[in-house]
Amino acid sequence: MSVTAARIVHVSIDHEWHEVYDFAARPENMPLWASGLASGLVPDGQDWIASGVLGRVRVSFVPRNEFGVLDHTVTIESGMRVYNALRVVPNGDGCEVMFTLLRLPGMTDEQFIADADHVAKDLRALKMLMER
Repeated sequence: MSVTAARIVHVSIDHEWHEVYDFAARPENMPLWASGLASGLVPDGQDWIASGVLGRVRVSFVPRNEFGVLDHTVTIESGMRVYNALRVVPNGDGCEVMFTLLRLPGMTDEQFIADADHVAKDLRALKMLMER
């Protein structure tokens, strides 16, 4: 498999990084800011289940950690697994939240741009929640 196009989508948040991490790391909070999971997540063993545009998906999160890593894998009904790298990094009294978007096989330029725009919208929603 060759290297695909990638784009890092990020937002600066004027809020203490540990608190942003703690909020974003709770799957039950994701529908508040991650619109792709707006239907909510239901626990299923160590994973979580969501229903949405892609049908029923399984979401597997890395364990909580001291490094601000929120990586998760989304497995769609076809069996395709999409790895999502998400980080909260300290920046002064606030933080940077960064999502590494990988272009999926067969994705057009327009779809890749739309996906990046969607991620940016979600990160702005997280920013608004945390800066209240």
